Amino acid sequence: MRAAVVSKLEGPESIEVLDMPEPAAYPGGVVIEVHAAGIAFPDVLMTRGQYQMKPQLPYIVGCEVAGIVREAPEGTHVVAGDRVVALTLLGNAAAELAVTPAEMVFKLPDNVSLEAGAGVLFNDLTVHFCLTKRGRLAPGETVLVHGAAGGIGTSTLRMAKALGAGRVIAVVSTEEKAEVARANGATDVVLTDGWLAAVKELTGGRGVDIVLDPVGGDRFTDSIRSLASAGRVLVVGFTAGDIPTVKVNRLLLKNVEVIGAAWGEWVMSHPGYLTEQWAEVAPLLANGDIAPPEPVLYSLAHTAEAVSALDKRTATGKVVVTLR
Repeated sequence: MRAAVVSKLEGPESIEVLDMPEPAAYPGGVVIEVHAAGIAFPDVLMTRGQYQMKPQLPYIVGCEVAGIVREAPEGTHVVAGDRVVALTLLGNAAAELAVTPAEMVFKLPDNVSLEAGAGVLFNDLTVHFCLTKRGRLAPGETVLVHGAAGGIGTSTLRMAKALGAGRVIAVVSTEEKAEVARANGATDVVLTDGWLAAVKELTGGRGVDIVLDPVGGDRFTDSIRSLASAGRVLVVGFTAGDIPTVKVNRLLLKNVEVIGAAWGEWVMSHPGYLTEQWAEVAPLLANGDIAPPEPVLYSLAHTAEAVSALDKRTATGKVVVTLR
């Protein structure tokens, strides 16, 4: 089979498309003919050995797929021919065939294309976890998201209202990205230059209830300043590169919180949580309350460029590699 492979930890440019042996089926594993593979920021870090989990070299890029079941264990919730999405753990996604445990595989609603499906699990379930489990989103609250034109950002814009938000404010760096944010459902859009003052004006000085921050860097302190009383900053990642620090007296003075939101760790330490999430999110996708993502598509031959787009922060929306 053809696959996008990392053989040396030299960044996205080192990704090669090679012929690899097909993965062997194993007890409890579902064999999937991969039509599309999702790419996320951890894939960038993995190509440099900078992610907390490190697959053994050589490894296949990507951790989420959408495709058609070729083979499934008897009695499993999916059967041959089903359209599915799945997580593939560490790598093993951007290949023509994947095998992953049955508990990581979910039927895809008929109204969601396989290309869009490859962009659902990692980002949408991260956002669902952030807003519901960690952020404790209450009906009508205001959510602000940084990096709003990226994968996590557009997922937040698509999902927040369906999960109860009354208002969703997008922070972006350019007017082009502002259009992406509006197309994905932002109530309001502000540019990074002067964003705090703009948000204060939009909210009549009150501030926001939740900040979802996959960016980090030097805007973190202003994120705390942007909160209303009892507001929460959700720490999701650090695409800006710098890991910020916080003076905890700011939390005390405003009665606010900074909350870690590591979806992957929660999934690994809470068996069954993925299934719980999909039971909530899949109906919202099926009935249109949550619009499917509109991913940016790259062919398998251009997987290196797909991962580089996230590395350079030029990607808008979810990045997906197509294989069929």
